[in-house]
Order: sequence, then C-alpha cells, then structure tokens
Amino acid sequence: MAGTSSPVEVSTRLQRVAELSKKSPSMVWTTLSHHIDLELLKESYRLTRKDGAIGVDGQTAKEYAENLTENLESLLRRFKSGAYKAPPVRRVYIPKGTGSEKRPIGIPTFEDKILQRAVVMVLNAVYEQDFLNCSYGFRPFRSAHQALKQIRDDMWKMNGAFVLDIDIQKFFDTLDHQRLRKILDKRVRDGVIRRAVDKWLKAGIMENGSLERSIAGTPQGGVVSPLLSNIFLHDVLDKWFYEVVKPRLSGIATLVRFADDFVLAFAEERDANRVMAVLHKRFEKFGLKLHPKKTRQVVFKHPKWTGYRRRDLEVGCASTFDLLGFTHFGGKTRSGGKWTIKRKTAKKKLNLALKRVRTWCKRNRHLPIQEQHRALRLKLLGHYQYYGIVGNSRAINAFYHEVRRTWQKWLDRRSNRRNLSWDCFELLLRKYPLPTPRIVHRVL
Repeated sequence: MAGTSSPVEVSTRLQRVAELSKKSPSMVWTTLSHHIDLELLKESYRLTRKDGAIGVDGQTAKEYAENLTENLESLLRRFKSGAYKAPPVRRVYIPKGTGSEKRPIGIPTFEDKILQRAVVMVLNAVYEQDFLNCSYGFRPFRSAHQALKQIRDDMWKMNGAFVLDIDIQKFFDTLDHQRLRKILDKRVRDGVIRRAVDKWLKAGIMENGSLERSIAGTPQGGVVSPLLSNIFLHDVLDKWFYEVVKPRLSGIATLVRFADDFVLAFAEERDANRVMAVLHKRFEKFGLKLHPKKTRQVVFKHPKWTGYRRRDLEVGCASTFDLLGFTHFGGKTRSGGKWTIKRKTAKKKLNLALKRVRTWCKRNRHLPIQEQHRALRLKLLGHYQYYGIVGNSRAINAFYHEVRRTWQKWLDRRSNRRNLSWDCFELLLRKYPLPTPRIVHRVL
C-alpha cells in the first residue's frame, strides 16, 4: 500500500517507550497517545485480519480499504479529540465443549479493531516490560506450546507435583471495571488512551437487535480484551504469587498462566493445601470467583514418591489435569519403562474438533470435491500444527481416521443413490490425498 511506513519505523518508535518502561518500572506514563499517529494506524491496519467476522455496522475490510487514508485520518481525529464513539460488539456464540453449553464472543467493527490494535501496540511497549515469565497468553513471541513445555519441565524437576487446576468462573464476563482502572492507574494515565479504554469497556453488546450496556467484563473476541485481562491478572495473581506467596513456601512451586487459564504446581503437598486455602479469598477481593466444581487439587506424582496408591487416593482427588487442550497424565517410557509426564489431546477438545468437521462435511457435501478437499486439508494441517506434539500420535491418528470416515460418509450421501463405497473412496483419495498425521513439535 502506497505511503505506508515500514513496520521497522513504527517498531523503533515503540522500542524507545519499551526501553524507558524497563528502565523505570515504577514510572507512570501520562503522555502516550502522541505515538498513535497516521503511520501507526496504517501499520495497525496492515496487521488486522481482513477476513474476520464483521461487526454491527456490517462494514467489511474491503469496503473500508476503498477510502483507506481518509478513513484512517478521520479515525485519528476522532480518537484524539474524544469524539470517537466505541460501537457495541456483535455477540455470537461458539460451542464451548461437547455439550450444549456455548461461549459468548464479541465481534467489534473493522474500524474498531484497527484502533484497538493501535492502542494495544502502544500499551504492549509498556506492559511487556512488567509482565512475568509465567505469563504466556496473547503476548509477542510467546505461545501455548511454550507454556506446555514450561509446566512439564517444572513438574519434571519436582519428580511430579501437587497441582492446583484453577478455573475462574466467567472471568471475561465479570472482570471488575473499577478495579481494572485502579490497576491501570499504576502505570498509564494518558487521558486520550484511558478514555478510549473506558469507552470500549462500556460500549455494550448488540444481540438480536437489542443493546445491552456493560457494567462489568470485557468481551472475548475484542483486540484489546486479552491485554486488559493480562494486565489485571498480572497484578491479581502473577505478582502476588511470586512476591508474596512463593517466599513463604517450604518447597519448590511454579505458576504457568495463559490468559485466564492457569495451573499452580508444588513439590510439597502442604504448600498446595495452604495456597488453595487462600486462593478463593484472593480472587474474591478483586470481584472474581473460582468455579466450585472445576477448581481442584491433583496429585500428579508417581506413587513411590508420595506413598499414595491410586486406589487409596481420596475421593475427588484426580491424577490428571487438562491445560491448553491437552490432558497431562503419568505414564511409562517406551524404552526402560520409567515413569514420565505425558500429554494427549483432551477428550472434550478432540470431540469438539470432530463435531465441527462432521457439521462442516454435512453442510458442504454438495460443494465440488476440490473445494472440500482444500478445506479439509487445511483443517487437518491446523490440527497437527497445534496437537502434533511428542507422545500424542494416537490422538492425532484417531482424528485423521475419523475425518476420513466422516468425509466418505457425507460424500456417499450427496444423492439418494449412495454409491460411494470405501473402494471408490480410496481411489478418490489417491487423487485428493488428505495429509497424514505428523509430529510438529518434538522439543515439548
């Protein structure tokens, strides 16, 4: 796009903010909005997905790009003057698991995504210097696989661990705005940026033509929401655990967090019990509640190290836990039969992925074979890219074979004749082969 500044130029300007933030961790920024100019908005536009769902205004990325410079200039003027009105997000629901429960997602307008991303780029330059290494979700150069590796490595050093598997009940729906503002005050008090953040928090939700004003929470799906959740939990959980809790423990302990999904692991059972006893009060202090059924303590230890035997464990005390779509469990190595930490695709995640494939194949069975093959190929490669870790071959193989079976089933039902036998389907796969399972991440 003509006239767009290079990402390097924008990055250099924000790097100076990052250096000052790192040098002065207690400094409060009162002027940051001047970094958001036309060049930064152009870079934000470049980074914003153009094929995402549309917001309440119905405007697509293509339509916005027809008068891009004029639109961005208008957006910048409204943002700086305070005339920008944050539109409500469009609420949609996606399946949450294998049951009927669904997760609400908020879809901002395309223009709102651009401005949110620009603000996030500036705030990231500040807060990335504050965030601790235990936090992995929605941060530059950090991933879920790094979080998985960290918790596995830490538990391995402890010869297994006593794990607190924590679930914050409706975190994104109940995040307290007033407490979030107080936390933001500690680092950023720029009036223009804070005014925009307040507008996003209070923008509301549009569902079935009716507007619901927001008094708490930040909608999942917004560009700024993951950063706000990280800022909130950095203060509520991360700093508290490492600065207040950990020095008082008798053994090794670790925290690994990806957005609002986190686990705590302890070498000593008494440490796990002590922390579990205070966690509820800690989160209630900030307006949050832990899910009474999903929050639990897990004995993730080899019996010979703990004196436990699986049949002797107390009722409700599990020996496996789920994190980031993987079930962690103890098993034996193929060579030597030694106890080790293993991971496999969580059952509910596997079932949900298969449910989506079945639904897609059913709805699109009349599309040309080439189009179906292209879409299924991408779905399989995406699944392998995330779940293809060492030790998870059985689960990704099961996914592959079920996708094959599902495709054959719905191709056979394209008409009433039902004449696509497995032999014919095998011939079709020679022309349109589906990618076979493969391990992508070998160092996890």
